[in-house]
Amino acid sequence: MSIKIGLTGWGDHPALYSQSRNKHKLIEYSSHFPTVEIDSSFYAIQDKQRYQKWTEQTPDSFSFVIKAYQTLTGHDRQNITNREMKLIMEQFKQSFEPVVEANKLNMVLFQFPPWFGLTKQNIIKLQKLREWAGDLPVALEFRNRTWFEEYRDNTMDFLREEDWIHVICDEPQAGTGSIPIVLETSNNNQALIRFHGRNVHGWNNHGQENWREVRFLYRYNEKELLEWVERIQILKKQVDHITILFNNNSGGDAYDNAKQLINLLDIRYEDLHPKQMDIFDELF
Repeated sequence: MSIKIGLTGWGDHPALYSQSRNKHKLIEYSSHFPTVEIDSSFYAIQDKQRYQKWTEQTPDSFSFVIKAYQTLTGHDRQNITNREMKLIMEQFKQSFEPVVEANKLNMVLFQFPPWFGLTKQNIIKLQKLREWAGDLPVALEFRNRTWFEEYRDNTMDFLREEDWIHVICDEPQAGTGSIPIVLETSNNNQALIRFHGRNVHGWNNHGQENWREVRFLYRYNEKELLEWVERIQILKKQVDHITILFNNNSGGDAYDNAKQLINLLDIRYEDLHPKQMDIFDELF
C-alpha cells in the first residue's frame, strides 16, 4: 500500500525553492515529493519533448498526474463534434507518451466545470471520453453538486462500471458549484484526494478582479488534517495506492500543509531526488 503526497504544479511554491536552484524547480521539487500534478496540460496540449524533459529530471519512482486539456472537459465552452473531440483526445494522449513509456504516469485527471451537471448528455460524454482513453488510468472530478445530492449511489455505481477513479475533494461548500466530501472509492487500485481549501467566499466568482488569485487562499490547521488522517486510514482498506494533491496555494500554503500531512501520517519517502543539487549545477 502506498500513499503519494504532492502539489498541483511545481512552479508556484516559494517556500520550496532556494534562489540558487530556481532554474531547476522540478528537480528540487522531486527531492521533496514523489508525485505532482501537471496543470499546464489543461491550458494547452504540451510538446512531447517537454514531457520527455520532465521524465528525465525526476527519479525513477516519480509519477505525474496529468490534467486533461480544457476542450475535453468543456471549460472553454467550444461547440465541437464527437469526431473533433476524439481527434483532440488522440492528440492529447500522444503528447504525454514519454511519461507512459517511462512508467511515470500516475493518472490522467478530468476535472469538469461547475456547469457540468447530471444530465443524460453529460453521462454519454463521460462514456465516450472513457472509451477513447483506452487503458489509461483516468480520474474524474466533479464541480457540480447534482451528481451527489440525490444520486450519490447511482453516480458511484456509474464510476465503478465505467472504470473511472473517483476524485475525493476537500473544498468549500459553496452551493451547486461545489461537491461534498464523498469518502468512497470506485477503483480497487487507485484513489485520488485533492485539497482545494475551504475559502467559501473566494470559491465562486463574485465579480472580484482578483478572484483566481484568492480562490484557493486557505491554510488547513492541524485539527482539519488530523480528520483526514482518520479518513485516509479508512481509504487504505479499500485501495492499493492513494495519491493526495494540495491545491490551496493562493497564499503559498500548499507546500506547508503537504509536509504537515506527510509528518502526521509518519511517511518517509526513501527514493526522492538527492537534495544536494548545487554541486551539479554546471551539468544542467
